[in-house]
Amino acid sequence: MVKNNMNQDPPIIKGDISRGMNENNSDINKTNHISDSENIQIELFATPSGVKAVKSPVRVKILSMLREGDLSFDELVKFSGRAKSTVSSHLKSMSREGIISSRVDPYDARKKIFFIQSEYIGKLQREQLQEDISAYIQRYISSENDPFEFFRLIFHTIRISLLTQGVDIDPILHEAGLKVGEALYEKVKDPDRSTFLGNIASFWQTHSLGTVTIKTLEPLTISVQDCFECSGLPYLGRPACAFDSGILESLFSIYNNEKARVKETKCYALGDKYCRFVIE
Repeated sequence: MVKNNMNQDPPIIKGDISRGMNENNSDINKTNHISDSENIQIELFATPSGVKAVKSPVRVKILSMLREGDLSFDELVKFSGRAKSTVSSHLKSMSREGIISSRVDPYDARKKIFFIQSEYIGKLQREQLQEDISAYIQRYISSENDPFEFFRLIFHTIRISLLTQGVDIDPILHEAGLKVGEALYEKVKDPDRSTFLGNIASFWQTHSLGTVTIKTLEPLTISVQDCFECSGLPYLGRPACAFDSGILESLFSIYNNEKARVKETKCYALGDKYCRFVIE
């Protein structure tokens, strides 16, 4: 149970959990200052006709804004800092490829509102990762052939191998986490919030996925030590618990009957000693 005592430290629950998410529209303003290294990244989108690789820095910039929300043509021109003719040309090309689509502006039938209609898969961006896979093998051997450690070895080895090749699979992991959260909810649900949190923590602890600590209730802040998803990853300079944050987003969206926002503010992949998630 979670006890609410205003005169003592925030309640603590042992177990596990994790993940993160984007903040707000300030990211749109940041797109006006994309560095050269960011411009060379390739974004991948799944369309009905197959996977489309977007290489153009202008298109990458437009799509990054549309992932934050639907925008009008004038807004895309304004935020991208590009000429109308340039933006128009790229929008037409991406519409033909099935990456984006548009609808009539409800306030002005002469204008269109653009949105992404394809599924964002991830990006290709080469990262120089210095990681010794043998460290994972040694960890498995020292675990006396624990099957759990073997699957941890497989998961981390595949993920690091993909990152080394420049493949970021976080969007796929996040989508998978959302589906797992939906299925898991029936097992951990309870009308009492304290019991609900306790059930989640117990599930993670029972399955050796990490140790959960509830730091605060408003906003709900969760820390996770020995996180299964990222505790063995090398330093990436960004949060890496896409799967866990997807699970949390799904669980709390269903529980609160409204879209939950999950932001990972600390992570082993950021050099921190634990992962921390803020759920709003």
